[in-house]
Amino acid sequence: MASRQRRVRRGFTLMEVLLVLVILVILGSMAGIFIRGAQKRARSDAARAQIGVFDKAIKMYELNVQMYPATSQGLQALRLPPGDAPGWSGPYLDRDVPLDPWGNPYQYESNGETFRIWSFGPDAGDGTADDIMSDQ
Repeated sequence: MASRQRRVRRGFTLMEVLLVLVILVILGSMAGIFIRGAQKRARSDAARAQIGVFDKAIKMYELNVQMYPATSQGLQALRLPPGDAPGWSGPYLDRDVPLDPWGNPYQYESNGETFRIWSFGPDAGDGTADDIMSDQ
């Protein structure tokens, strides 16, 4: 009786290797999409937090000066005393006014009684749905 020898299987077949590579590519793509979404949310959250800091500083400015900085003075009035602001006891910000997370300046306007601060957001366009604004 002749005994049959069994072939010992060693290694992986080409199909198995390709299947594993396809799975890894799919997982990598999903991770990339997740990271980009998280980065977008983080930038928006950072802009909202910075606008909150400006909001508090402007309210402190208003308590001392009895009016909000004029639109022409902008957020720089929180760092440097404007000429027509008796009672100014700043600086109200520790550092220069930073750019928003997308590299654009924050926007400020006031009518004397109210103010608003906003960032153009990721598209750098004013008045679009992705603008990030103060609560005023």
